[in-house]
Amino acid sequence: SPVMAHASNEVEEMVSHSKALVLNIGTLTDAWVSSMIRAGKRANQLHIPVVLDPVGSGATSFRTASVKKILSTVSVGILRGNPSEILSLSDRDFTTKGVDSIHCVEETLDMATTLAEELKVTLAVTGPVDLITDGKKAVRVHNGHPLMGRVTGTGCTATALIAAFAAVDDDPVGAAAIALSVFGIAGEVAGSKFQAPGSFMIGLLDALYEMTPEMIRAQSRISEG
Repeated sequence: SPVMAHASNEVEEMVSHSKALVLNIGTLTDAWVSSMIRAGKRANQLHIPVVLDPVGSGATSFRTASVKKILSTVSVGILRGNPSEILSLSDRDFTTKGVDSIHCVEETLDMATTLAEELKVTLAVTGPVDLITDGKKAVRVHNGHPLMGRVTGTGCTATALIAAFAAVDDDPVGAAAIALSVFGIAGEVAGSKFQAPGSFMIGLLDALYEMTPEMIRAQSRISEG
């Protein structure tokens, strides 16, 4: 039962009703960052998993600084972003163009491993092949469809799905991997029926609704290393 809240006078109470918290910086103001930190700290107190989506990090200094501020004050379990968003959080000089990545997942492998260890967070780097690492182990998810990158909001949807799995799985690497595999399978199902972004988007939602454990076991493509 997802709900969105950003008012500082309700976020802590809202978090107390949740099983997982998503912090998404898609629409950002100083007040919203403060609310995210309040919500994140409350989730930490209640041992509720926190998933952070650094939307557009690297596009502006404000976004990048906001993500780093959240990471320095809140214990984030999983950080889900595209390669450019993830690379923007390192000390090296990387740029991005809004929510679209100009880097590939493989470019982030070494940096993601180092960042995950430094930040003590599980990184889920999404692209044609998704990479999940906690700095000690790395997992790749090979499910998905090219049209997923043509629909606005699929990244944020992936983050929300990861949070749903993190709510019932104590292993953040496993939760992120299975969530992204399920999302990728839904994309494959939708792509087998529709060839344009508008109809594909509806098909993607339908495929998620119609997903079964049997489909996941048969079609999931996850590899380690």
